[in-house]
Amino acid sequence: MSRESQTAQPAASDRPELPGKLPDHLRTELIDFRRDLHMHPELGHQEFRTTAAIKARLEKAGLRPRVLKSGTGLICDVGTWDGGRPMLALRADIDALPIPDAKTHVPYRSTFPDRAHACGHDVHTSVVLGAGLVLAELDRKGLLPRPVRLLFQPAEEVLPGGATDAIESGVLDGVGRIVAVHCDPRVDAGRIGLRAGPITSACDRLEVTLSGSGGHTARPHLTTDLVTAAARVAVDAPALLARRMDARSGMSVTWGRIEAGHACNVIPMHAELSGTVRCLDLNAWHEAPDMIHAAIDEIATMHGAKFEINHVRGVPPVVNDPVITELLREAMGVRCGAESVEDTEQSLGGEDFSWYLEHVPGAMARLGVRTPGDSAKRDLHRGDFDVDESAIGVGVEFFTAAALLDGRRARPVGDR
Repeated sequence: MSRESQTAQPAASDRPELPGKLPDHLRTELIDFRRDLHMHPELGHQEFRTTAAIKARLEKAGLRPRVLKSGTGLICDVGTWDGGRPMLALRADIDALPIPDAKTHVPYRSTFPDRAHACGHDVHTSVVLGAGLVLAELDRKGLLPRPVRLLFQPAEEVLPGGATDAIESGVLDGVGRIVAVHCDPRVDAGRIGLRAGPITSACDRLEVTLSGSGGHTARPHLTTDLVTAAARVAVDAPALLARRMDARSGMSVTWGRIEAGHACNVIPMHAELSGTVRCLDLNAWHEAPDMIHAAIDEIATMHGAKFEINHVRGVPPVVNDPVITELLREAMGVRCGAESVEDTEQSLGGEDFSWYLEHVPGAMARLGVRTPGDSAKRDLHRGDFDVDESAIGVGVEFFTAAALLDGRRARPVGDR
């Protein structure tokens, strides 16, 4: 797959002219920047090198970035905010995943055996950095109608997400609306996916510990058969919840780990299960802890097992503001034509961008990163995930258009 393929763009003759195009030299630099991040992935709350690289490039452009008090991540305002109309924020996440990079055919493969940018955060970071550099140049020319905040957030992959700490540190002070992109390997480079309303799902972590007397496998009737109890929890809890929750809520309990015992002829005294809880619906997410506890209580009690539940709240769904979603549709239409925007479905993936939307209206778009015509399946959170790097330039111009269109409006999108 060509990493720098020139994605065909629709004719621009019928589209309004808007400044903020990405110059070729910066396009090349951003691809190199993304590759450097890809080679040096850092996990959540450990993104010191990444933060330093972003900070250095923004300072080189004459901007004044501010590192978050946690020591990783930063914000940077382009233009001077006078305390009046709140700013538009462009958000990127900067952390990687603790999985091996399975790509062997690219020069920018991760240099760490147990870390990889397998979710596209290196692309998100390069897009927001590029948009900031282009907007800074427009500001110097007097062409930026309103200041814009760049937000580079750490620890998106760590529940409940680095967004909560970032918000507590004041990243939304002076911000009235916020936008983001997320790589989508099912969408061609040169296109984006949009959806008003919920576009991701709530996601929690669920840990269940079972305990009982244990004993000899020859006499299970004299024991608390914890292996059977754990198996029934694994199978029956999702089935019970499917009948007790509204099917439209999209409640999904999926186990990723089950562990019990050490010998084939010993019934153990402890068993553990861990997995995720996902909900399409915000109300169902609020009801989930009580419903899950009740279901596991019934199953464990039937088998005479004691239990403990650690339900770690993760993130609510990302619910896109419809007005800001239309702003993004207009921005992409100006840059690449209305046909470059496609409707997208709500996914069961979680995203801590949702926490920002608890405070200000905003929207997330899905950035196409698949090379047109490529039939390979490169899903997120897999070691072989990669992108068509032409998507970086598309994302930059998409964001600069959104910032300019929003800034020109007498009344900003998202105002209530």
